[in-house]
Amino acid sequence: MIRTPQMDALRDRILDAALPHVMFDGWSRRTLTEGARAAGLEPEDVDIAFPRGVRGAVDHWLRRADDAMVAALDEADLESMRIRDRVAFAVRTRLEQAEPHKEAVRLGLGYLALPGNARIAAGSLYRTVDSIWWACGDRSTDFNFYSKRGLLAAVYSSTLLYWLDDSSDGHADTWAFLDRRIADVMRIPKIKGRWRELSGKLPSPLRFMRAYRSARGAAAG
Repeated sequence: MIRTPQMDALRDRILDAALPHVMFDGWSRRTLTEGARAAGLEPEDVDIAFPRGVRGAVDHWLRRADDAMVAALDEADLESMRIRDRVAFAVRTRLEQAEPHKEAVRLGLGYLALPGNARIAAGSLYRTVDSIWWACGDRSTDFNFYSKRGLLAAVYSSTLLYWLDDSSDGHADTWAFLDRRIADVMRIPKIKGRWRELSGKLPSPLRFMRAYRSARGAAAG
């Protein structure tokens, strides 16, 4: 999709009005149409804003969430934190910002799991973890670039699933779960040597990036 301030403003207007309808109609054309009407727009505006349909709407929504997370991290005093605390803070920020639309997140994951949505699923996950590492100050270009993002993809994905079913006060159980997962993988000097051991204990994270690269290659071809 072409991104301009005007187009993004139109997309945001439709999405903000559509989100209350997601819990009733899921991520669907009907939801977007209802959002357009609620925003005082015409159903045809959905096609203008999201020429790729629901896929484009979900992708924009996830991209917007990443932008909001990065903006919040830019305002935080990350420099005073240890690297593992920066990452934990970033993941927590991402999920806390999503709290008002938790059911939309749950239904969004279901939508991304449908056949044909692998490219969006892989791309959005990679974009989230890459945004976190960049905000946390990572500028690696060697093997660690991929291992850090791969391991964080596993941590973020498992924490997201835990968070969706967590009813503890203030999601305290989720944040404890997140701390445990980060403790498992944030031994940066030992990442290379422990990669095989850790990858056996966590969901295979690099498959998301491999799928994304494959999908991009297929689309380009």
